[in-house]
Amino acid sequence: MDEIFLLNNVWIIICFTLVLLMQGGFILLEAGSTRMKNAGHVAGKTIFTVGIASIVFWAVGYGFIYGEGNAFIGLSDFFYGDFESQVDGLAGSVDFIFQLAFAAIALTIAFGGFAERAKLSAYIIFAVLFSALIYPIVAHWIWGGGWLSELGKQDFAGSTVVHLTGAMAALAATIILKPRIGKYNKDGSSNDLAGHNQVYTALGVLILWVGWFGFNGGSTLGAEGAFFGYVAITTHLAAAAGAVAAMFIVSLMTGKADIPTMLNGALAGLVAITASTAFVAPWAAVIIGIIAGLIVHFSMIFFDKAKIDDPIFALSVHGVAGVWGTLSTGFFATVELAEMNGGSPGLFYGGGLGQLGVQALGVTASGIFAFVMAFIILKIMDKVIPGGIRVTEEEEIVGLDLSEHGSYGYPENIKADDKSKQTGA
Repeated sequence: MDEIFLLNNVWIIICFTLVLLMQGGFILLEAGSTRMKNAGHVAGKTIFTVGIASIVFWAVGYGFIYGEGNAFIGLSDFFYGDFESQVDGLAGSVDFIFQLAFAAIALTIAFGGFAERAKLSAYIIFAVLFSALIYPIVAHWIWGGGWLSELGKQDFAGSTVVHLTGAMAALAATIILKPRIGKYNKDGSSNDLAGHNQVYTALGVLILWVGWFGFNGGSTLGAEGAFFGYVAITTHLAAAAGAVAAMFIVSLMTGKADIPTMLNGALAGLVAITASTAFVAPWAAVIIGIIAGLIVHFSMIFFDKAKIDDPIFALSVHGVAGVWGTLSTGFFATVELAEMNGGSPGLFYGGGLGQLGVQALGVTASGIFAFVMAFIILKIMDKVIPGGIRVTEEEEIVGLDLSEHGSYGYPENIKADDKSKQTGA
């Protein structure tokens, strides 16, 4: 067997492992960004929804994306089990498992809009429907030979396919579920329902940062030529620039170096560079990261003033930064890298408005489709599920750890509370 073929497959399996490990980053990020009474719930639902996404992707998701079909959807390769085929110089099974990890990440992003107020049953049902009917269709349009792919849409590792799709589903969820109890006052002002552990949040961001080298680097679909090293450079520079820019702007605007904003700046830089990492020069990666770090700060403020309660900041980090990242290739894609990776050069490299227009069309069509589909699905679920998709007021106040799972993420705290009640302390 060819050594390069083996090397490429080993590299992609390593990248799959890194992308799967990103779920651990999301667990810490989301648990740390929410209140203690919901920490166990956040961690547990991530595991079983990854399981659901994996089974659905195996059954129909991969086929809807990469199967033979039409410009809208694939229609073959369901219940995948091919151990002999090769895809893009990889064993088909290796390509399958790598793509599966991306589908699971998109679902986890979508669930940011459910945080601290959705029933467990809502997670289960939506996980199946999102993994079957929303993510695969957008992915087919751009990665599976669909109509946006035919137009030359550039999205190297998924600023649109993964991040924007997940964020628009999260937006639909936040609108239907409505804000958490106590988030907004009658006069329109907002209360800070701060997450319980900034150390968890910071560690989660670092794990995601590391995992992103598999996310973007693995999208080279091989180790031959070591182009993944270049992708790693642009990925890292954008994340670094995003963190610094976010810290700078929040310090300038508020007088305090707010930690969540700084962390979200790093993530916004990573999300933004995901589309353009293989198309842009390192200096452009820094600019892309800086702009992402700046816009994530103002986006967080905007959504809060609009009374859209987004505890994990999925809309700002994955949605707004995802749009910017996708558009950035239309500005910064170099002639040489565009020729190497498909597509046309950006506006600043003599490509005119053509590629930028395709990128704008891609984010508009994909974003609207993901939002409308998610909104319809969730609205139907809200009518069909007894009592709707949101937990009761009492259950929300108690916390989802106890109301949905019957156990507390921090059981020693419950024992301390019980003891204090018994003693009257």
